[in-house]
Amino acid sequence: MEEFQHQLLTVFGALICFYTLVKCIRFLKYIFPHTWNALPQAFFRSLGEWAVVTGAGDGLGKAYSFELAKRGLNIVMISRTLEKLQRVATEVEQATGQKVKIIQADFTKDSVYENIEESLEGLEIGVLVNNVGMLHNPLPCRFLNGPDIDENLINCNIISVTKMTQIILKQMEPRQKGLILNLSSGLGTFPCPLYTMYSASKAFICTFSKALQAEYKRKGIIIQVVAPYGVSTPMTMYQKPSLITKTAEEFVSESLDYVTFGDEIFGCLAHEILVIEFDSL
Repeated sequence: MEEFQHQLLTVFGALICFYTLVKCIRFLKYIFPHTWNALPQAFFRSLGEWAVVTGAGDGLGKAYSFELAKRGLNIVMISRTLEKLQRVATEVEQATGQKVKIIQADFTKDSVYENIEESLEGLEIGVLVNNVGMLHNPLPCRFLNGPDIDENLINCNIISVTKMTQIILKQMEPRQKGLILNLSSGLGTFPCPLYTMYSASKAFICTFSKALQAEYKRKGIIIQVVAPYGVSTPMTMYQKPSLITKTAEEFVSESLDYVTFGDEIFGCLAHEILVIEFDSL
């Protein structure tokens, strides 16, 4: 009996070691992305001539616009504030030499998509970044104590992702190529009290993106959910950058190296480590 228990514990321990080894090997790709699965220099440009970025006026959207332009794409920037869009568009054009088109749209309204679709006609779109989003309550609070703007949040965080994906995916499917990045949040990977509406809306993006990738992966289209933790943006009131809290530019540059690493990423090495620590608790 003792010998059997010893053998059982040995097998169990070996399985744990094997599982840990596999996780460590898989994690190496985030440490050495350029060695593990180096993207060709022309990868993003090969998907299409244009990238569409929502919420492009500042924060992550602005950073995605700059970084994708640096990687050879023309940019369609969509956001609510026209003056901010015009200013950032000029900066992107001057810094990268790429073409930039702007579309003013308030994603808290459900009436903006006909104009967006018309404005995108004739463009070969290879990349869509569904970045636009809003917090229901900037400071943590109970559900009943939050501001009564549920419809705005649902339109901005959920409807925008489904509508924009529908518009762009229709032209990616016949070409059998394209990349759709849906920005979720680390707070959407678990129920987050005091940010209930925001957490739930970001959980929708995770589920929607993974299911959609299962449908369209064989058609050559990459659909990936990006779920960052701390990033210094206007939404996070420009938290001070640190080992965990990244600047928008740092996060975007690193996350774009991971676009072939699976249907869900956390966007940078520090956040991937953070997730492993959470899972081990």
